[in-house]
Amino acid sequence: MRRIFCFVVFSCAAALVALPQTACAADPDLPERAKAALDNASRFFREQVSTSGGYLWRYSADLSKREGEGRASESMVWVQPPGTPSVGMAFLEAYEVTGDKYCLELARDAGLCLVQGQLRSGGWDYRIEFDPARRQRYAYRVDPPREKARNTSTLDDNATQAALRLLMRLDEVLKFKDQQIHEAAEFGLSSLLAAQYPNGGWPQRFDRPPDPNMYPVKKASYPPSWSREHPRPSYSGYYTFNDNTIADTIDVMFMAAQIYGDEQYSRAAEKAGDFILLAQMPEPQPGWAQQYDPQMHPAWARRFEPPSITGGESAGILRTLMMMYRQTGNKKYIEPIPRAIEYYRRSKLPKGGLARFYELKTNRPLYFTRDYELTYDDSDMPTHYAFKMGDWVEGVARQYKRLIETPAEDLTPSRAPYRPRLSDSLEERTREVIGALDDRGAWVEEGGMKYHGADDDTRRIIDCRMFIANLRVLSTYLAAVDSGRQG
Repeated sequence: MRRIFCFVVFSCAAALVALPQTACAADPDLPERAKAALDNASRFFREQVSTSGGYLWRYSADLSKREGEGRASESMVWVQPPGTPSVGMAFLEAYEVTGDKYCLELARDAGLCLVQGQLRSGGWDYRIEFDPARRQRYAYRVDPPREKARNTSTLDDNATQAALRLLMRLDEVLKFKDQQIHEAAEFGLSSLLAAQYPNGGWPQRFDRPPDPNMYPVKKASYPPSWSREHPRPSYSGYYTFNDNTIADTIDVMFMAAQIYGDEQYSRAAEKAGDFILLAQMPEPQPGWAQQYDPQMHPAWARRFEPPSITGGESAGILRTLMMMYRQTGNKKYIEPIPRAIEYYRRSKLPKGGLARFYELKTNRPLYFTRDYELTYDDSDMPTHYAFKMGDWVEGVARQYKRLIETPAEDLTPSRAPYRPRLSDSLEERTREVIGALDDRGAWVEEGGMKYHGADDDTRRIIDCRMFIANLRVLSTYLAAVDSGRQG
C-alpha cells in the first residue's frame, strides 16, 4: 500500500490571501512599515501579554482581565486553540516565510512553555499553571512526582493535538537539536500511541494506556435499550468523535510520520481510519454517533448529548475519510461515504439543515428543554449548544464527487513551499493592519469578556485570534515582497 503524507505549513495564510493577483500600487515605504509593525506587535505580545512564553484567549485592553475558556490568572496559560500552540504556530509560520529570527525565538518560547505543562501521562490539560503552589495540583512531567496530582491528558477541543503540532514543527525547524522540544514531542507521541484502543479509536481523555481486555474489537451496533434520563456516566474513556477528537489525532499521526519518517505513526492513523469504518452504524441509520461505549453502542456523554446518530460531527468524519483516502490511496476509506450521504439527505429537517441528534432506529430528531429534558419538540431549547446544524450534506457530496474524479497521482497536494504574491488586496489589508496597531504595539478591538459576569464593563479587548490573523497578514505581505524581489 502506498503511503503519502502532507501537511501545509502556511495554509492559513494561504487561505487568507487567495486574492486576485494584480499590480500593486506603488508604496515604497510599506515593506518597512510592515516589518516595524510585525516587530512591535510581536514584542508587545511577548513582553506584555504572555506568561512564561504562553498565552490565553483574550485580555481586556489594559491587560487587567484575562480569559481562556474561563477566567484566568496572570500565572495561567491556555493550551486549547487559540491559546499557546496557536500563537506559537503563528510565530513559527512568520519565521518560515520571512526568516525573522525573533519570531522563531518567540515560537520556541511557546514550545518551552508547553514543555513545562506536559503531564506525566504524555499530553496536556486545557491549561497550564505557573504559580508554584497551584502547580502542585498537576502531575507535570518536569516537576517532582506528587501523589493525587492531576494527570489527565485531554484530546478534547484539540488541546493535546495542537500542542504536539507546534512541538513537532519546532523540532523539525530546529533540526531536532533542541533536546527539550524533541523529548517532549517524542514522549507525547509515544503516549498517544499507547492510549489508542485495540480497535483504533481514542478516548476523550486518558491518564494511562487502556486495558485491551476491556475493549473488544467489534462493529458498532444498536444497544438493546437506552435510558432517556441522563445516567451520569464516566464517559471520558469512551471512543469519542465529539469535537473532532479522532480527526485531530489522525492529523497529528500523519504529520508525525512525515516529520520523523516513522511508519508506526502512519499505521496508527490508518488504524484510526479503520475504527471510523467500524463505527459506522448499520441500516437504517448509516451515520455515526458522537461517542460509543466499550461495546460499540452509542452512549450518553454530557446531559445534553444522548445516545443518538449525530448530524453534527458526521460531517467532519466524512471529510476525515476523504483525507484518509488522499493519504493512503486505499478506497476502503471512501466506500462508506455514498450511503452515509444518502442517509443524511433523507434526514434533513423540514425547513432545511440537520438535527444534531437523531433517535436510534426511529430517526426522529431529538432536542432538550431548558431544563434538560429529552424531547422531540424544538420550541424550548437551551442556547449554549447547537441542537440544529446547517446543511453540510451537499457540500460534502460535491467534495466526494471531485475526489473520486481525481487521478490517483494528484490525490495529495504538493509540499512545495508556499510563495505568496503581491496583490492590491493584500497591500490594502496590510495597510489596515498597520493602521490598527496602537502605540503599544497592540491590536485592540471592540468586545467584552465572556467569563467575567454579566456586570463586567469591559468594552475593548485584545484577542489572540485577531493577533494571529494580523500577524499572518504582515508576514504574508513581507514574504510576497521578498518573493517579488527574487523574481
